[in-house]
Amino acid sequence: MSNNILETLSHVLDDNALNALSSQLGADRDTTERAVSAALPTLLGAVARQADSPQQANAFESAIQRDHDGSVLDNVHGFLNGGGGAGSAILGHLLGGRQNRVEKGVSQMSGLDSGSTSKLLAMLAPLVMGAIGKQAKSGQIQSGGLTDLLRQQRSHAESAAPTGLLGRLLDADGDGDFDLSDIMKHGTGLLGSFFRRR
Repeated sequence: MSNNILETLSHVLDDNALNALSSQLGADRDTTERAVSAALPTLLGAVARQADSPQQANAFESAIQRDHDGSVLDNVHGFLNGGGGAGSAILGHLLGGRQNRVEKGVSQMSGLDSGSTSKLLAMLAPLVMGAIGKQAKSGQIQSGGLTDLLRQQRSHAESAAPTGLLGRLLDADGDGDFDLSDIMKHGTGLLGSFFRRR
């Protein structure tokens, strides 16, 4: 298994999974793909920020070991058809006070309405955690190595996201204002690239 969580997720989010997402969101396939392409790097960037402090990293590692064994990836289609489980709590932990800002940014980039964007993020968050948990279970993450993995994921997330997007969405000091034309100018060439890399 690749240690690039985005690459792992690109394989499990196949056509059946994307169709299930579109159905749950009541959105067309293209809009759903755009939203996922914006949402996943942002969520992964939020996960990677857990490595910023030893306390956060330790708490995150405990959560992975306790609650996320990766089994959610064994039947992604069924998970999504069931509404995605209880991802709201995970999302709140990862994003905290940034959640509204992230929802607004992903909605503006993709054209998905805000309510559906909130639902999408809650459905994707357990998959991101599951992909990390699957690596931990496989033995690819050695004791104390999760922090290194999270730091690697930050570079993957920044490479996949439109220029400057993660900073605007996840920076605690950001004002939450978005210039949609500027975001789209930098981001349209990369939207959907997540799926083209499969």
